[in-house]
This record gives sequence, structure tokens and C-alpha cells, in this order.
Amino acid sequence: MRINQTEIPGCYEIQLNVFEDHRGRFIKTFHQDTFAEYGLDCHFAEAYYSISSQNILRGLHFQLPPKDHTKLVHCAEGEILDAVVDLRIDSPTYGQCTTFHLSAKHGNLIYIPSGLAHGFYILSQRAVVMYQVSTVYSPEHEQGILWNSAGINWPSQSPIISEKDSNWQSLCEFQSPFIYNSPAFV
Repeated sequence: MRINQTEIPGCYEIQLNVFEDHRGRFIKTFHQDTFAEYGLDCHFAEAYYSISSQNILRGLHFQLPPKDHTKLVHCAEGEILDAVVDLRIDSPTYGQCTTFHLSAKHGNLIYIPSGLAHGFYILSQRAVVMYQVSTVYSPEHEQGILWNSAGINWPSQSPIISEKDSNWQSLCEFQSPFIYNSPAFV
């Protein structure tokens, strides 16, 4: 795998090795020694996936301290536009967003450090999105910012979203508890 720094410090796009033959595809999505070599969090407490249809937007989500977490996200089927927003005070990219096209075909994933809001939009007819997180989900610490308040250029201005996601506060209203720490690997 190749680990590439993105515009947001500590957030990495990881290009996986895709092995393909007449039987199909094989992709390793995590390797503890490689992550440790780059100083990336190697402890994941939960793993889950979502199945969504085209034009669905999920996000922008995160958990508040002390239950904040690192996320490892990839698209196992279909294609998504993945987005992150930096919420870390004193970060050189505070309040900025960046997007990625994740797909099963390209075999890429995103490493998202604590302090970034995360969301995605389904581009294909259907997509399966896999998540690994470093802390167990805590409903009391669940938080989000409004999907259209962070300057993300979503493919649609009228996506299908949950009631919860349509009621988060805007980025400019959010009082961040996250503090920026320079990443080990740049």
C-alpha cells in the first residue's frame, strides 16, 4: 500500500494493492506493521458497513472527546464522493474540506484522524462503505455539522439525507473541542 498525505494534515489517502485474476479481486485493507511504521493509529475497536443507494448523503459525522476516534474508510462496492472537514483548532487547515473519489475499482481508502468531520455521497446505483474506528460508538458523544455548511461541492444540492443529518448545526455555529497536534508522518 502507498500512504499519501492529503491537503489536510494527518488525513491520508491510501492506495491499496489490488490483486485481480479470473476468480475476481483480492485487496488487503489494513496492515498493522505498515500503519505503525508511519505512526498511524493501529487500534480499531469497531468495524461496520453501510449499504446505500444513489443520491444518499451520510454525514458530516464525528464523536466528541473523550470518545473521539480515528476512522479508516473504504468503498467495497460501488463509488462514493467522500468528504472530510478539519475541526481542529490551530490546524493550518481549520474549517477547510477536501473530497476523494473512493471506489471498489480503484482500491483506495481514507485514514481520517480525530477532529475531522466525515461524510459521503453515493455516486453509483448502490455502494457498500466499510468503516473501522478506534473507539466504540457512544451515542452521548455523537455529533455532526450540517452537510451543506462547510463548502463541500456535493454532486447534488438535494440529496437524500436522514432527519438527524438535516438538523446538525452549521460549521460556523460549531464550537470545536478538538485541538490540532502535528501528525507523526507528513
